[in-house]
Amino acid sequence: MNINKVEEGIFKVLMKASTLLVLVSLFLIIYSILRKGLPSLSWAMITQTPKGGFFLGKGGGILNAIVGSLYLAGGSTILGLFISLPVALYLNIYRTKTSRFADFTRLCLDVLWGIPSIVYGAFGFAIMLLIGLKASLLAGIFTLTLMVIPIMVRAMDEVIMTVPKGLIDASYSLGATRFETSLKVVSKQVLPGILTAVLISFGRSIGDAASVLFTSGFTDRIPTSLMQPAANLPLAIFFQLSTPIPEVQDRAYASALVLTLIILIISILSRIATKKFTKHKV
Repeated sequence: MNINKVEEGIFKVLMKASTLLVLVSLFLIIYSILRKGLPSLSWAMITQTPKGGFFLGKGGGILNAIVGSLYLAGGSTILGLFISLPVALYLNIYRTKTSRFADFTRLCLDVLWGIPSIVYGAFGFAIMLLIGLKASLLAGIFTLTLMVIPIMVRAMDEVIMTVPKGLIDASYSLGATRFETSLKVVSKQVLPGILTAVLISFGRSIGDAASVLFTSGFTDRIPTSLMQPAANLPLAIFFQLSTPIPEVQDRAYASALVLTLIILIISILSRIATKKFTKHKV
């Protein structure tokens, strides 16, 4: 038997088994959330803030955590985008592919990407103490931004690397500067990839609890300013699962269902936007 066919057959079986494992795991997670969370999910739960004794089984909802999560994830993603896009463009347009500085920067970003989120939380907490800032929405956004910047930059960096060199050279030949080429040619060419990077960062920031554990605080109210503490869904899920009351634990699964639906909606909107802007690609 041809050895190449044997190798191909083995790897094909491994790939199918891995794909099946991922799909089964995803199905079991979603099934568990739906089975336990759907009966506890109600309109009142997603439109009300917690009442007194909510974590002991009393009435109220998780509106504070939903709004807080959107504030934290949205704020950090927007701030991260304004910082990450110039860095990714600089590494690819203003530096050559063989630049040692670019390689060193990418190595640092890869290391930062792998750092656990609790470390970012501890760092953010240290900065808060240093400048005298209390646990607040601003501190949470600042910490989450630090966490998503490496993710966003490296994702954009990989996408920008795929831009044909001939397209960039053509832009230069027409008299465009590097700045104009970055904004009017490269950014437009990789817009679907940028949207994907934003989506990945948003999903990471809205689902992370450790980085905001010490920095954003937790409150039953919806923050009306950046200096007020903010709740978020991951911490709300954690607090509800920590109680010994079964009814409250079921609410934790309902909260997880809400979080999953938010990420699903963002993913669908991103897909639609990606398809719309893909027509500009060369």
